[in-house]
Amino acid sequence: MIRLIVGLGNPGAEHAQQRHNAGFWWLDQVVESHKLQLRPEKGFFGHMARLRGPQGDVWLLEPGTYMNRSGQAVAAVARFYKVPPDEILVAHDELDLAPGQVKLKCGGGHAGHNGLRDIVAQLGTPMFWRLRLGIGHPGSREAVIGFVLGRPPRGELQAIEQAMQRSLQVLPRILRGELDVAVMELHRGNPAPAPTKTTE
Repeated sequence: MIRLIVGLGNPGAEHAQQRHNAGFWWLDQVVESHKLQLRPEKGFFGHMARLRGPQGDVWLLEPGTYMNRSGQAVAAVARFYKVPPDEILVAHDELDLAPGQVKLKCGGGHAGHNGLRDIVAQLGTPMFWRLRLGIGHPGSREAVIGFVLGRPPRGELQAIEQAMQRSLQVLPRILRGELDVAVMELHRGNPAPAPTKTTE
């Protein structure tokens, strides 16, 4: 069962269209599809809404801190509402997946993602669920910062939006606690990775 859903991103209009805000994009769609409204909650360091799910209340959270302090808000909400880590779902941008791909898993490393890194540190465990929204990789580690803080071109953005729509289709299963089924359905819909280009 999931009781806290978090979208990761950086606050401010200047960051709104950047790849690193894919988690915000996704959570905004969840909020809109359920006709909810995120409201500022200073005590929880972010904006929140309450979704009445089939298993009870589910809290929706967008941290108001910058990405590298995302765990502050997540831990504050989790402690107050007594939500264990394995009942938390964090939606975030994923360099290791191509645009159009999306995967759901519990646990794992942070792979250099500063938002995940801080959440792991604040919760004291990596055993929370992640919705990994593929944004692609620039090809070199040195280019990553500029890449995630850049805007995706139209074709990539459309692929990301399609992946988000597919993930929203399995959200009812996630809310019912049918996470294993949600994983299978979501992964089955992923497009095949593009073939690797080689030079002669």
